[in-house]
Amino acid sequence: MPNHQAVIYCRVSSPAQVRRGHGLESQETRCRDYAKRQGYDVVNVFHDEGISGGLIERQGMQAMLGFLEENRSESCVVIIDDISRLARDIKAHLDLRSAISDAGGKLESPSIEFGEDSDSILIENLLASVSQHQRQKNAEQVKNRMKARVQNGYWLFSPVLGYKFDTVQGHGKMLVRDEPTASIIQEALEGFASGRFESCAEIQRFLNRHPVIRRAKSGEVDLKTAIAITERPIYAGYINVKKWKLHMHPAKHEPLINLSTWQKIQERKHGRANAPARPDLNEDFPLRGFIDCASCDSPMTAAWSKGRNARYPYYFCQTKDCAEYKKSIRRDDIESGFEELLKELQPSPKLFHIVYDMFADLWQEQIGKLSGHVTNAKAEIKKVEKKIAQLMDRIVATDNNTLIDAYEGQINKLSEKKLYMQENSYQRSKPPKTFEHSFRTAFSFLSNPWKLWASDLLEHKRMVVKLAFPEGLSYSRETGYRTASIALPFRALGVFDTGKCKVVGPAGLEPATKPL
Repeated sequence: MPNHQAVIYCRVSSPAQVRRGHGLESQETRCRDYAKRQGYDVVNVFHDEGISGGLIERQGMQAMLGFLEENRSESCVVIIDDISRLARDIKAHLDLRSAISDAGGKLESPSIEFGEDSDSILIENLLASVSQHQRQKNAEQVKNRMKARVQNGYWLFSPVLGYKFDTVQGHGKMLVRDEPTASIIQEALEGFASGRFESCAEIQRFLNRHPVIRRAKSGEVDLKTAIAITERPIYAGYINVKKWKLHMHPAKHEPLINLSTWQKIQERKHGRANAPARPDLNEDFPLRGFIDCASCDSPMTAAWSKGRNARYPYYFCQTKDCAEYKKSIRRDDIESGFEELLKELQPSPKLFHIVYDMFADLWQEQIGKLSGHVTNAKAEIKKVEKKIAQLMDRIVATDNNTLIDAYEGQINKLSEKKLYMQENSYQRSKPPKTFEHSFRTAFSFLSNPWKLWASDLLEHKRMVVKLAFPEGLSYSRETGYRTASIALPFRALGVFDTGKCKVVGPAGLEPATKPL
């Protein structure tokens, strides 16, 4: 028997094959036994691990073809354990078979005899086709198992920020809260829904204050991440998988926020903000973009100005046609005046307690009406379910793909509406919290908004501005703050005289300032 040189090629596509005994080491052992029986001298071994049998471009395969080219004169034999190790795709099999032959190699295997006669080629092609079918069937089974798992409410893809995978008894591997990140994400989402954060840029700054939040390569949480957090229904306990036509599908993991909060976030993202919000706001100028120039009604900006011995903070108008264009106003004048406005909003204790009791009575009255709202909500849900059923019947009755897509889109919207209605109905049917528990924070703010402004957090300062003066404030370098419209709760508390509705007198809070 001639003493030919031989090389061995082994391939596995997954770690599971190693566990089932089809690993690289097992393949190599069987190939070496075959080479020994044939009297071949094994001069090299080439491996590909984690590579699909449907791919041609493989590092180990290319290295082997290069070796065959360099040793073409030696008439090298290529040994594979099984035909499926070469490829699991009929086209890939034929291409690789041809490439090995062109490089001067001869393919052999302990499992099949590769011949050049018509019968041998037929058997080889049939086995390659069977191998391809098995690969495709396995892929279908994996896909079906994954789809069924997701339909049962379990997320199978990469965990989003705030979640991690863990094994839970009765559920297997599923998403669980990843603390403390989960609580930080929850605070960010609830803050955006309530108006504490005006924009995704403010959420980005909030997340960057927490070192535990996963960073991008730049070392910071990028704006793209902050935007994605506000768009993912998975935080509300629902799954969207477009390729499987799953829309707002209920999930089994614990949500960070409820559906109503997520809906408010979507409404705020697609609506208009009450107060201007800029991506470059910072702790140095919490009123930037909110205070208008009294001359042109355009929002002022702010910056640090370099003096002879130090840097100084100023607010100024940046409208070129304005008479006050780039005429600086000291930050202390703007912000100390604003603090005086806030202190003026503090109602008398006696009046505050009267209003508190009045709102408490209204709260109890609304609690008594909840049962009626729940009944009406159930009736509305039935109407939506009827519309969905009608659209489903239309899908069954038509073969027009355009109509089917249109009907499915309407069904998704109605299903989403139904979820919101069910969520609201559920929330209303729950035992109500006490008035004190529900409005403790709100009345704490109304009793003294300046306390919240004195906080070190930028979002607290911005929240005070938006809640107390929703229509903004106007400032003149000559007279200070102009007459402003205060928020309804403060008007209800009767902070100012009924006929005057002014925040400051004509001369402003402070003596008129001279132009800088």
